[in-house]
Amino acid sequence: MTEKQAKVRESKVKNAGDTPTMRLFSILELIASQDRMFALQDVVDAIELPKPTVHRMLQQLEGAGMLARDTDGRHYCVGGRLRRLAEDLLLNDTKYGARRAVLRNLGNELGESCNLTALSGGEVLYLDRVETEAPLRFYLRPGSRVPIHCSASGKVLLAQMSPAQRRRLLAEISLESYTKNTITTLDELEKELALVKECGYAFDNEEFLPGLFCVAVLVPRADGGRSNMAVAMQAPVMRMTPDKALLCLPALKRAATALAKIETQGHSE
Repeated sequence: MTEKQAKVRESKVKNAGDTPTMRLFSILELIASQDRMFALQDVVDAIELPKPTVHRMLQQLEGAGMLARDTDGRHYCVGGRLRRLAEDLLLNDTKYGARRAVLRNLGNELGESCNLTALSGGEVLYLDRVETEAPLRFYLRPGSRVPIHCSASGKVLLAQMSPAQRRRLLAEISLESYTKNTITTLDELEKELALVKECGYAFDNEEFLPGLFCVAVLVPRADGGRSNMAVAMQAPVMRMTPDKALLCLPALKRAATALAKIETQGHSE
């Protein structure tokens, strides 16, 4: 988010608190809008309410699990309950049918399983998925979670972040080894993510599950900001190679553009 976008968003927050409930919502909106921690004074400056009032509201939201306090005890961030609410909205919103149609068309074109994913903490959440009719396949239902460091979707979502944002996120997770191909060191992962950022796509070549190959691209945002969604194709390695996966990129990018348009239409309604 640019400084100008942040100022515009904060100005909206300042004008959103006409009732006690909406003031609480304004705090959630503020903290969810930016990828950083908020101290009490940061919230006071944005919401324009007395410090004791804001402190009490933050305590209420923390007690409800909507916010969480950092280890230093002074800064607040998104809590587990608020994160689950956001995930449920993505999984069950009214754009489901339109997204599903795009994925189904992509799956029919490529003849393989395709999925739409989003970043959820240190994991990748499956928002939707269509399965191939081929007899050999890997079944992962919507709502499934996969590691961010060894999935194609996770890599494209990580690659768009700044190094500082990645460090904060990766500091909270373990780069666990799932196969002999899993990247398990930060230095190796940073090198991989630099290539992903340059190329605009990512592979998972048996890094999460033996025998599984995946290629993913970002679903772009209309405002050019950081995306939270990716679209991917998965196939057994006996049917898919890196060279074959490159031939799938035009279809994946068309699907990503169509999905982005759905998101834009949803925001403009």
